[in-house]
Amino acid sequence: MRLSRTALVSHRTAGAESTSSFTRFYRLTRLLLHIAYGCVGVAVVFPFFAHKRRLWAINLWSRQALGILHVRLTVHGSLPSGHAPTLIVSNHVSWLDICLLNSVLAVRFVAKSDVRRWPLVGFLVSRAGTIFVERRNPLDTVRTNRAISEALNRGEHVAMFPEGTSTDGTEVKPFHASLFQAGLGAVVRVAVVALRYVNLDGSVILDASYAGERSLWESFRLMVARSSLHADLIFAGSIDVSGKTRGEIARAAERATAAALRLPRPGKKIGTPGVPSATPMAPSSVDTSYRVRSASPSAAGPGLTDGWSDGRRAARAPWDGEPEQDPLG
Repeated sequence: MRLSRTALVSHRTAGAESTSSFTRFYRLTRLLLHIAYGCVGVAVVFPFFAHKRRLWAINLWSRQALGILHVRLTVHGSLPSGHAPTLIVSNHVSWLDICLLNSVLAVRFVAKSDVRRWPLVGFLVSRAGTIFVERRNPLDTVRTNRAISEALNRGEHVAMFPEGTSTDGTEVKPFHASLFQAGLGAVVRVAVVALRYVNLDGSVILDASYAGERSLWESFRLMVARSSLHADLIFAGSIDVSGKTRGEIARAAERATAAALRLPRPGKKIGTPGVPSATPMAPSSVDTSYRVRSASPSAAGPGLTDGWSDGRRAARAPWDGEPEQDPLG
């Protein structure tokens, strides 16, 4: 079955009922309180946490945030086996992308400096260790790459959205190659992740995006208005950086992302003349809210290597043995 962009738009609410006014108010209040709670945690408790426990706390907080919004996440594949530091690159659809990734594998994020000025959220992500880049200052890329390399050399995983902006989920924009320099300098693997918010029939949920003129507040309101959200997180493969330029790595990553999401080649939107319509992902069974479900690994994209291990085991490994209680309580 193939859907045009028009059909995708018309299916934006397929299989999802609208919530009542009371439910929207309740969820929105819980979400804002959860963000405030996270701010208190990173300011008061994080200074006393070891690195591993911080990662566990971020993972738990992210899962709780998904639960508040009734996000049902299906994970396809996992990171390659081993504990080598990894530069993770992903397409960008929503502010919720950060929670999706952190619910599976807590990472250091690279984000535009504008995020630091967001109310509450900016303080939260800053104290959680986000590396900020000033997009309007080309020279700032040098400082950002140095910070990324230092984090990778410490054995941390670092995640970034090389599109440089968010989309509505119906396209993959070209990946900017400049930030891939850190991967070359630190001699690490580059893992490709593809994110998508879908209805039960596999069509794209446009309400989940934080793109265009949509404000953060409007995005919050649209999400709490849905009875549930379904998200797919696909580990699409890893790129061998040896002998490759940062431009070659960026092109391989963007092609792999588009292939995993079954979208047109980067820079082309669904419905563009000469571009075939995207094929919705096959409907997949999902677990209960905020529970991560591992599905079978997807095929590796162009320029990638296979060898993905079991998703659930790899996703939970960093927090095995940690107490099953709220780390900020």
